[in-house]
Amino acid sequence: MSLLRAFIAIELPEHVCDAIQRQTARLRQTLGNDLIRWVPTQNMHLTLKFLGDTTASYLDFLKQLLTREADSHPQFNLQLGGLGAFPTPRRPRLLWIGIHAPADLASLQKSIETGTTRLGYEQEERAFSPHLTIGRVRQNISPPELQKIRSALETIQLGNIGIARVDSIHLFKSDLQPGGSIYTKLFSAPLSKL
Repeated sequence: MSLLRAFIAIELPEHVCDAIQRQTARLRQTLGNDLIRWVPTQNMHLTLKFLGDTTASYLDFLKQLLTREADSHPQFNLQLGGLGAFPTPRRPRLLWIGIHAPADLASLQKSIETGTTRLGYEQEERAFSPHLTIGRVRQNISPPELQKIRSALETIQLGNIGIARVDSIHLFKSDLQPGGSIYTKLFSAPLSKL
């Protein structure tokens, strides 16, 4: 039985990815690659549900679920802007760009969460917090290096990055490689044009 690592996500249009690259250039230059493992722009996406290890036999069920949910949810826009860190800017482990979204996004994510739980996937305990991961803080950094990251987060501001039209949802597989994850789109379902 072969397993694949899967997730359901919203893909960003190329013009938004380009804007992210431009707006985060100063942050990337300030912090470099020694402190942060940066997410390649082409890998940036808004995860709606991380599924984890999935058998190939479940793919048809997931495709049916995505088609059904996409048909019952309208297209919408996301506004991207702002910079933050999880769990907190004082103890950053992950750097993110904020997403301001309409209630349509929360509704879509909740219905996908409910549907995947019915299929036997574990329910997410944390509340849905839409964001785009742009980098992960490397392990075992020194206190001065941590201070450098905190200082960059306080001084570098990201304004309005752009608007992304969400017209479909996607099922991806993730292959973990030494150089980072490689994402492959397995299926797409268009949202309703209500």
